[in-house]
Amino acid sequence: MEQKLEKYARLVVRKGVNIEKNQILVINAPIECADFARKIAKEAYLAGARDVVVSWNDEVLGRIRFMHAPEEIFDEFPDWRKEMYIGYARQGAAFISIAASDPEILKGVNPDRIARTQKASGNALKEYRERMMNNKNTWCVVSIPTVNWAKKMFPKLSEREAMAKLWEAILETVRVGDGDPIESWEKHLNILKKNKELMNQYNFKSLHYKNSLGTDLTIELPKGHIWFSGSEFTPEGREFVANMPTEEVYTMPKKHGVNGTVVSSKPLNYHGNLIEEFKLTFKDGKVIEYSAKRGQEILEKLLTADDSSAYLGEVALVPHDSPISNLNILFYNTLFDENASCHLAFGKAYPVCIAGGDKMNESELEAADVNDSIIHEDFMVGTKDLEIIGITEDGKEVAVFKNGNFAW
Repeated sequence: MEQKLEKYARLVVRKGVNIEKNQILVINAPIECADFARKIAKEAYLAGARDVVVSWNDEVLGRIRFMHAPEEIFDEFPDWRKEMYIGYARQGAAFISIAASDPEILKGVNPDRIARTQKASGNALKEYRERMMNNKNTWCVVSIPTVNWAKKMFPKLSEREAMAKLWEAILETVRVGDGDPIESWEKHLNILKKNKELMNQYNFKSLHYKNSLGTDLTIELPKGHIWFSGSEFTPEGREFVANMPTEEVYTMPKKHGVNGTVVSSKPLNYHGNLIEEFKLTFKDGKVIEYSAKRGQEILEKLLTADDSSAYLGEVALVPHDSPISNLNILFYNTLFDENASCHLAFGKAYPVCIAGGDKMNESELEAADVNDSIIHEDFMVGTKDLEIIGITEDGKEVAVFKNGNFAW
């Protein structure tokens, strides 16, 4: 197991953020993940990193703050934290985030406080987020088990058994086994690249989604949209992998070109609260009606985070017959669940997903119908019977997904 963890850390450093000699690495890590963060730091130094900086977070302390801090604090964001992230980003640092939390840590917390905290953070770190979404810095999101997360997933198992089972699942999804995971990732990225290239060749005008849950949604794609998968590239051409695991091929929708109804296929864990079995109706890009069996108040706060959070910013295709989906496990963690299912995202679009977008200013992106928001939240819509029809510029219909998988 120790050897596998060392392989995993090496994979994240050398293939995930693809660290350069004399580059600074910033790690965002829960305190429960300290041992793995240290392994990442060691690998980074061995790869030539100039320095490794760790930003720790404590979800239990975060809950205490939400429950007991004075009201005005939730509209503030510390200057030192803003300066840290933006300062290191401007220096060209690489960023690794360990996404591991109790899926229900904020259950019972006033959703208004969560929404205001998200807004304050989004506004303060706008430059940082824009740099990440334009791939100006290399970045990678990964995960390892924590006790409360493992127990949520496997409530009938003992703590030790649950942790072991979650470790097994995570290592399988990130292709860390007995062989060389970097070689495994090269093969995997090549498969994703083929699907990406086909989608770019078709250059669809729109996609029409239908399934038995009640989804009947048409998504227009902007002129000049670009499909991405697996590997990302900085403006200088440095390759990195932003998510480990990743099974998606994705682009952006036309902000005002989404119409119809979509039904979620998996729960959404939004800042420690679960939103389950929700349904959304879009008109001219915006959610005009919504309902949820659980977490509707949280969903409302998400959709009203700012003027554009009720519009979509991402369209992602993931085959139902894929490694994470075939595990038949609900992770309650978007990093994994989004890679087991076709998904969409509320909020900000990745500017790189439209030709020249990384060089456009805000008004130019708006003119190109690219959504901008302080949030970017993925939610899952894929099912084993999902059908997606692509409509070309000349009106030709092409089967993109059939029975939940790519049709080719």
